[in-house]
Amino acid sequence: MVLGIAIGWAFPEAQRAQHGGWAATDLKILSTIFLRMIKSLIVPLIFSTLVVGIAGHGDDMKKVGRLAFRSIIYFEVVTTIALVIGLVAVNLTKPGIGVDLGAASAEAGSQFAARKTTFSGVLEHTVPQSFFEAAAANEVLQIVFFAIIFAVALARVQGQNKVTMLSLLESLSDVMFKFTAIVMKFAPIAVAAALAATVGKPGGLKNLQTLGMVVITLYVALVVFLVLVLYPVARLARVPVGAFLAAVREPALIAFSTASSEAALPKAMERMEAIGVPRHIVAFVMPTGYSFNLDGSTLYLSVGLIFVAQASGISLSLGQQLLMMLTLMLTSKGVAGVPRASLVILIGTVASFNLPTEAAVALIGVDVLMDMARTTVNLIGNCLATVVMARWEGEYGT
Repeated sequence: MVLGIAIGWAFPEAQRAQHGGWAATDLKILSTIFLRMIKSLIVPLIFSTLVVGIAGHGDDMKKVGRLAFRSIIYFEVVTTIALVIGLVAVNLTKPGIGVDLGAASAEAGSQFAARKTTFSGVLEHTVPQSFFEAAAANEVLQIVFFAIIFAVALARVQGQNKVTMLSLLESLSDVMFKFTAIVMKFAPIAVAAALAATVGKPGGLKNLQTLGMVVITLYVALVVFLVLVLYPVARLARVPVGAFLAAVREPALIAFSTASSEAALPKAMERMEAIGVPRHIVAFVMPTGYSFNLDGSTLYLSVGLIFVAQASGISLSLGQQLLMMLTLMLTSKGVAGVPRASLVILIGTVASFNLPTEAAVALIGVDVLMDMARTTVNLIGNCLATVVMARWEGEYGT
């Protein structure tokens, strides 16, 4: 990370325009290659581990249903608390007051707003019309939906056919974890390249001068969430905090550096299994959490939405803010674990409430810094959820 920032500062895009040669932005191809390799293994890894986890651990479908029910309740409670913390923080600091929106582009905002998400749209999008189409597009939630039904069907099959299919998928799962280990050797290079390209862009990190307060607000709110919500949850669930932090450190650094939950998913699944969380719980809770338990992203959405109103000079009542939070609770479900997905949801929600999209577009300049932080909290929150669910099911530390 440090090397990447130094390269970006030493070889900015502006220097090439004056003197020719190469710039740090040329290194972006390396981080792109890394992300493409990660995305190539997501579907076979999730599908194989989830099917084996459900169908390969007895025929008790009530147990699977109980895990799903408990997971959804946990996800909803924690993400709602995240929204409230974000709402309180942005109302206390008021980072949007006095922000200059001169650099914002209404046209760019309209393009983002055209991609707005609705709750019914998320429900419809959850069900794949083709497994292969979902796999090609890396639609994690659709893959989870298909894998659950496939696993339930497989659990009802008797005899050699079931044994053969389970053996095949278990072998695939083992291979994909080894595949992940090979790809992760490239991670340090990809991280350096990604940060070099970001710092080397025209303007670099200068946008912090005008939007620094909203970035600080988000970081402080995320720290408060970690300390006042996730840490007490860990203590209540009797999670060994030291071992958990040691296990989550590497995937969290990958998430922070690449601003991509997808990039850290395989390593996170591997590390949670290594500290004793059963594979079938990791395989179910982690991918599901990437659609329903994005704590950092939901907190960012509440901060970003009220920031837009403040920067636009619009005063919102408590009732209006609560209505917006309810909308965000619905539209944030199914947010993809990829860079900038939350920004799309934010601008879509801004447009649905008829707020000026220019204010939301202004956040693009510093979104990479906020995305790094919220993605890291997403990752930590989902890792903790797997341990909590394992403890709740009586399958951790026994």
